[in-house]
Amino acid sequence: MIDQRMWRIMQKRLRYTDEEAELFKKNPRNEEVLSKSEELSKIRFKATVVDAHGCNSRHKAGEEFLIDGHGNLVKELNPDRICIYALSALSTLIFTAQELIYAGVDPNQMHFNRVGCIDVGLNCGGWGKIILELTVEEK
Repeated sequence: MIDQRMWRIMQKRLRYTDEEAELFKKNPRNEEVLSKSEELSKIRFKATVVDAHGCNSRHKAGEEFLIDGHGNLVKELNPDRICIYALSALSTLIFTAQELIYAGVDPNQMHFNRVGCIDVGLNCGGWGKIILELTVEEK
C-alpha cells in the first residue's frame, strides 16, 4: 500500500494538479508500479558494448552505459558521447527489464538481452554497427 506521502511526492514530481493526481491514484496499476520504486532505486541497468565496428560515435567493445532503475542515464557515469540510435534500441530492453521487475521476475533471466543500433553496417550500405548487452546490477 502506498502512503499519502508517496502520492504527494509523485504529484509534485510529475507536476500534476490535484485533479490529475486523483486520476493517477485511481489507476491500480500505478500503485503496483510505485510499490516497486524502492527496489528500482537500488539497481541500475548496465548496457555493455559487446561488438562495435565503424561506429561514428566511436563506441568500442567493453564500453558501458549506465542507466538508473527508473530509466535515466546517469550523466556522471557515462561516456561524454552516446549514440542516440544505440540508446533508442536500448530503450526496449530497459522497458522490458522494468516490466519483469514489476512482475517479480529477475530481469537478468531475460533470454534476448542484446540489441543493435539501427545502422545496418558497412556491408549492407551503412557505416557501422554496435551491439549492446543489458544486465541489471545492484548499485
